[in-house]
Amino acid sequence: MGIRITVNGRAHAVVADGETPLLYVLRNDAGCKGVRYGCGVGQCGTCTVIIDGKPVQSCDVPVSAVAGKSITTIEGIGSADHPHPLQRAFVEEQAAQCGYCATGIIMSAKALLDVNPNAGDKDIRAALAKNLCRCGTHQRILRAVKRAATEMRK
Repeated sequence: MGIRITVNGRAHAVVADGETPLLYVLRNDAGCKGVRYGCGVGQCGTCTVIIDGKPVQSCDVPVSAVAGKSITTIEGIGSADHPHPLQRAFVEEQAAQCGYCATGIIMSAKALLDVNPNAGDKDIRAALAKNLCRCGTHQRILRAVKRAATEMRK
C-alpha cells in the first residue's frame, strides 16, 4: 500500500502495510534513527514524535493513521551544529545519563513548550508523565526543560 507522509518537512512515499507501526517506517524508510524502540506498546515514551503539534508514541500508531499529517522527529528540531534549545539544555544540565529515552522526552517537552512557553513544574511533569527514564535524572530533566523554556522566550 502506498502512503504519503511528511517527516521533518520532507515528503515521503512509503510502501508498507497500513498497520505497520509508524516507528518502523520512520526508522527504516525515512532514516530517522533518533526515534527509538522502547516498549513497543506506547507506554514508555521512548519513541515519541510530534504529529500535527501533539506528542505521540510512534510505536503505537499505524502508518495509515498519519497519511497527510506533519511528523516531526528529533532530527527535525536541531543539529549538532545548531541544536534546539532543548537539546542544548539537556547537554548543559547533563539531563541524559544513558540517553536512550532522551529523544522522546525532548519531543514531549518541545510539544509542551510550543503551546505553553511559560510552563511551570506541574505542567512539565504532566507533559512528561508518559516518558519513562530509568537512570534517575528526573531533576536534571526538569531543570533542562525550564532552562530551554527561558531561552525560547527570549
